[in-house]
Amino acid sequence: MAKYKVTVYTHNIATATTMNNVFIKLVGEKGESKRTWLTSLKGGFYQGTASREFDVVCPSSLGTLVLIELDKQPLPLFPQDAWFPSKVVVTTPEGDTCQFPIYRWIMDKEVHLFREGTAKRLCDETNHLARYSREKEMKTRTELYCWDTYKEGFPGSMKADNPLDLPSEIQFSFTKATQFLFTAATGITELKLKGYSDSKKSWKNIDEISKVFCCNRTVISDYAQEHWKEDEFFGYQYLNGCNPMLIRRCSELPANFPVTGDMVKPSLRGSSSLLKELQSGNIFLLDYKNLDGLKANVINRKKQYMAAPLVLLYRTPDDKLVPIAIQLKQKPAKDNPIFLPTDSEYDWLLAKIFVRSADFQEHQLNVHLLRTHLLAEVFAVALLRNMPMVHPLYKLLIPHTRYTLQINLLARAFLIADEGVFTQFAASGGEGMIEILRRSVASLTYSSLCMPEDITARGLESVPNNYYRDDGLKLWDIIHRFVEGVIGFYYKSDSEVREDQELQNWIKDIFDHGFLAQECTGIPQSFSTVPEVVKFVTVVIFTCSGQHSAVNSGQYDYGGWMPNTPISLQQPPPTTKGQSTESTMLKTFPDVGTTAQGMSTMWLLSKQSTDFVTLGQYPEEHFNEIPPCRMIQKFQTDLKVFSETVKARNSGLPVPYTYMDPALVENSVAI
Repeated sequence: MAKYKVTVYTHNIATATTMNNVFIKLVGEKGESKRTWLTSLKGGFYQGTASREFDVVCPSSLGTLVLIELDKQPLPLFPQDAWFPSKVVVTTPEGDTCQFPIYRWIMDKEVHLFREGTAKRLCDETNHLARYSREKEMKTRTELYCWDTYKEGFPGSMKADNPLDLPSEIQFSFTKATQFLFTAATGITELKLKGYSDSKKSWKNIDEISKVFCCNRTVISDYAQEHWKEDEFFGYQYLNGCNPMLIRRCSELPANFPVTGDMVKPSLRGSSSLLKELQSGNIFLLDYKNLDGLKANVINRKKQYMAAPLVLLYRTPDDKLVPIAIQLKQKPAKDNPIFLPTDSEYDWLLAKIFVRSADFQEHQLNVHLLRTHLLAEVFAVALLRNMPMVHPLYKLLIPHTRYTLQINLLARAFLIADEGVFTQFAASGGEGMIEILRRSVASLTYSSLCMPEDITARGLESVPNNYYRDDGLKLWDIIHRFVEGVIGFYYKSDSEVREDQELQNWIKDIFDHGFLAQECTGIPQSFSTVPEVVKFVTVVIFTCSGQHSAVNSGQYDYGGWMPNTPISLQQPPPTTKGQSTESTMLKTFPDVGTTAQGMSTMWLLSKQSTDFVTLGQYPEEHFNEIPPCRMIQKFQTDLKVFSETVKARNSGLPVPYTYMDPALVENSVAI
């Protein structure tokens, strides 16, 4: 007789326990066991625990174990419940230990098949049972995970009408769902904005805004309130604020931005000239051409306004970055003056306010929504459609898809839908939003998603005090080395990459549905070499973790104080100089209700969940082999050391940069 020892682990998440009876069958290359009852009355399948050890007895050895079959049946008078097992561990009569990762909800009485956890590509499969299991899993996946088109010209999305349509394995946990709904429902109250959210009144003075804002603050939002008028803080935000993706070095002025040396000479230190500073690499450009010619929203029956500015920034001799010229519309004209720091206080301040509001639109739709959320969804759907659980790429990437499909479904329902908060209260909501996204998709490139290439392309290699760049490049390098190790363990040659059809299907799905089959994006349509796979997988993990954190986590820090980042503006951009006053500025700001809605939304989007999973932490153990497990440990150590370095640096900064600190970066786009 051959005796197998079986231990069942139930995951440590809310409601994971089952009171139903669990049955198992072991399937090996030489045969299979009888379906065996693992009695819950003695063993117990409770949240966060391992069952007692069960015996499964067979007449003879089953040989190499290939898979297990699990099902659960309700006891008399007990209902069918939902169970979330994490793994099954089997010790064979020969003394070998086999692990079977599960990590999914079992909610019915059907038989479910789970493969032994050693990572295998299709070409590695020699057993007909393993191939059958793989084919059955992928058939189910392609039926469950279907592509959809939210809007023409947008990246593909997951086909589902509401969160309950999503497969249970990718839905929010009970804890996440409860907290998210509570936070969303109470955002206005939590910020003590009740009574403000429906007000259509304009702000009377800055002090009135301060009284509302003082209810909920962060260290950085306090700093923004104090320094929002200052040129140095304005410039700093384009390196380390919510949108560090627009600024680029300028060696030659755009033809549609006719700034002269005489205009900016008072802003340049010493006896320098604009030409000299351009040649020295000290001039930088912000170009919001993505917003040009768009129809602005109507809020509370009142027409809104947004600009499409051009901005010159200057790196001073003491390494500050300050604005020296602002043109609020793309086409030069008499009614489109170039505003300068030497203009009157409110002329200059109002010009900067229009830039900051434009930045809100560009950041939210292009930098945040498209380049992290929508791309993360593409990566996730393609993975779930094309990779079985035993594939090494599935094991590596599945933690970086956690909650992404549901959070994006909620965003489409409650933020950018016809009645969504963004649609109703942002200047670019409605028609403008759709056009901005289409333009952004059309200009999306692979190189801009690869941080080292993007930093070089924008000429930012040597700009001082650029913590987004410094931390991002370090994080990219740590991720890249980890990915290189794992991929290199499973793919020993380029030919193995070319022969992996599931890998090729994955990247082709991403090219076709995520980047709309546009070769000009530079996205690969197939993989030919190991380094190509390493680079792309690094992009996926970095985009879903560090990059999303960089452009998401600081939204309330920099946008909570509305005058620093107005969600909308109620007056048109000024067409002449010398007419703006404090009253003009207050009438231009969004009304009280729009401000409150913007504040509460940014608070929600910036708030860390209680079941937050930090980058590099993998509560679900998908890898069995010792080398990748050691690589994960090394990855975690590298991230911890880097986090300590970031904290040490931040201790000496007036405005700490925390968004790329691995201890605060989530594994996936989950908020």
